[in-house]
Amino acid sequence: MDIQTEITLIPRLLLAVVLGVLIGLDREIDGHDAGIRTYAAVCLGAALITIINTHIIVADQTRIVANIVSGVGFLGAGIIFKDTSKNFISGLTTAATIWATAGVGIGIGYGMYLISSVTAALLILLLVSHHFPFLKKKSKKEPL
Repeated sequence: MDIQTEITLIPRLLLAVVLGVLIGLDREIDGHDAGIRTYAAVCLGAALITIINTHIIVADQTRIVANIVSGVGFLGAGIIFKDTSKNFISGLTTAATIWATAGVGIGIGYGMYLISSVTAALLILLLVSHHFPFLKKKSKKEPL
């Protein structure tokens, strides 16, 4: 691949970082371990691997993308924590949104800017929705 082609692909990487940062912003503000850097890195890495995949000759182009999805799924599985003594599970939202952020990166890597940007906006909306009072979980306390 020539340098001119690589230069034309740099905006995809920049967009991946920007969308990853925006998705991770709410998690960072809320104090979660996975925040801006994690989401930006996942989105950037997925975009980079997808871009490379589109510029190499392989028998099956889908295999590399499938490995991104399963690899990030493995990362997400490590984020989920179950505490059976307290009947509590944490990390589900983080794992799911990291997985979806990889999808955003894959889309950007393939040059699907609109669908990737809309997906990122929907992810951000999902993540900030817990701040909306009408969407807060109701307490299951017994009446006095």
